[in-house]
Amino acid sequence: MDDRQNPRGGSKQIEAQLRETPFFEGLPEEAIANALSHVVARAHPPNQVILLENDWGSSVYFILEGWAKIRTYNLDGKEITLNILGTGEVFGEMAALDEVPRSTDVITLAPTTIGNMPAQDFVTLVQSEPLAGIRLAQLMGRRLRQVNRRLRLRESDSTSRVADILLFLAEGQGKQGDGGGMRIPNLPHRELSSLSGLARETVTRVLSKLEKKGLIERDRDTVLIPDLFNLERMLN
Repeated sequence: MDDRQNPRGGSKQIEAQLRETPFFEGLPEEAIANALSHVVARAHPPNQVILLENDWGSSVYFILEGWAKIRTYNLDGKEITLNILGTGEVFGEMAALDEVPRSTDVITLAPTTIGNMPAQDFVTLVQSEPLAGIRLAQLMGRRLRQVNRRLRLRESDSTSRVADILLFLAEGQGKQGDGGGMRIPNLPHRELSSLSGLARETVTRVLSKLEKKGLIERDRDTVLIPDLFNLERMLN
């Protein structure tokens, strides 16, 4: 069940977490305060649907903690994972701007806390603050580059495709490891399968191969990429 109170300590905590997201970096203090005045945080368990395709866009969402996937289906009804979003990322912005129904589903992958901003507050911010518009354009540009890169690799071998997904996650969600390298979430193999377009068994085999080569290190929750450049050399 959703928790309509901030599960981590009230409105000041919500505001502090949102101010740390890249979208609000450098915006005027008054604009940030106005934009965040009606944000409500909700806690969601894993595998909970946040948005459904064809829902109308009444809110824009900021992930304060946790992970979510963007999902759609192909013509055969097969689930396709389009993206994985983590702490600090925003989703639902296009439906709010276009005033059209949602084009994808969004589902949590882990316990996730999300800040819900009324769509009109988000639109007002983008219309009144040029830097907010630039942030939005940068977000769209980054996502388009990621999609184009993945499309180019669709005809590559399985190792290249899995390596690219790991690098894709490192670009969007990577955190510096304590001893160096980059840590990313250790997603279920079915999610990596959907992201890469490969069979789950193939993904499992490639991950084992990369681990034996020392290109990744896995534990229960994360995957460590000791050297991004070495992993990128696996791309054909």
